[in-house]
Amino acid sequence: MSTNWDSFVHSQARAHILQLSAWGTLKSAFGWSATQVEINDNGHIIAGAQILFRSLPFHLGTMAYIPMAPYIKHNTPDTEKHLWNLIDTEAKKHGARFLKWEPGIYLPEDEQPDFKRLGFHPSPQTVQPPRTVLIDIRGDDDTILSRMNQGTRRKIRTGEKKGVRFYQGSREDVTKFTRMMNTTGTRNEFGVHQPEYYEKAFELFPDDAALFLAEHEGDDLAGIMVFALGRYAIYLYGASSNIKRNLMATYGIQWEAIQWARQRGCIYYDMWGIPDEDETTLEAEFENRSDGLWGVYGFKRGWGGEVVRSLGAWDKVYNPFVYNAYKLALRTRG
Repeated sequence: MSTNWDSFVHSQARAHILQLSAWGTLKSAFGWSATQVEINDNGHIIAGAQILFRSLPFHLGTMAYIPMAPYIKHNTPDTEKHLWNLIDTEAKKHGARFLKWEPGIYLPEDEQPDFKRLGFHPSPQTVQPPRTVLIDIRGDDDTILSRMNQGTRRKIRTGEKKGVRFYQGSREDVTKFTRMMNTTGTRNEFGVHQPEYYEKAFELFPDDAALFLAEHEGDDLAGIMVFALGRYAIYLYGASSNIKRNLMATYGIQWEAIQWARQRGCIYYDMWGIPDEDETTLEAEFENRSDGLWGVYGFKRGWGGEVVRSLGAWDKVYNPFVYNAYKLALRTRG
């Protein structure tokens, strides 16, 4: 892992876990590869991005992918142009036929990129869910709880009253979590990573991630893996068992994670992934749908957060023939 690179990421206002070298190491163990592109000035990184690469089918090359970056310490036209030239060169060196860029969430005070000038157009496919619920976790417990709806507050208290134990897990507890992940995937009909993925994620992020678990009288009820960096904490992975669901452990465990994030100095808790629809549509349809991310929106909406959309996904094409084949494959798959 690159200590200099990670220090640079940590110093950014928009620091994101997906740009740490440990994330590149994690993805490299499961079908991707990763590298960092940097501009240095007197031994200090002033601009850069971590790029991930994934092989395309039929030996057609790779897709290059930049999530939640790049970072430019002092954004000038020359520095920006130089960085994107380096990114393009590195991507092509790795056989990239196109570059997918997901800049992430830009809050109102952030300066948004000029995609057209940089050679990007909207992508037909995202890697990360573009829409989320972002919870403001500034203030004391009462302030944060007051933003939630009454039902969520009541369910948080249910576990506490019924004797559910919430605790931060160790390496030995990851097995419990992966077991519940498989249960959750089967119940909700979505794919989960293999157990080794979560084990490696826990090992690679000793300082920037935590595993929280809930148990009652020896029964494992729920678990979540939360990552935190800079002003954001992100709820990436969550699982629950099929028993004692009336104890509402999935609510109490999120409250534990929110308090952990506050103690780390985070000011936002990202629920990470809801249907990509406007809030009016979400509110009109969530009670009648459970497909895809609709199944989790009913849970995530009650925490008093704001529905926020990232800037989505954007593509820069290096090889039009392969890129058109990629788009055709997406349309064929539906």
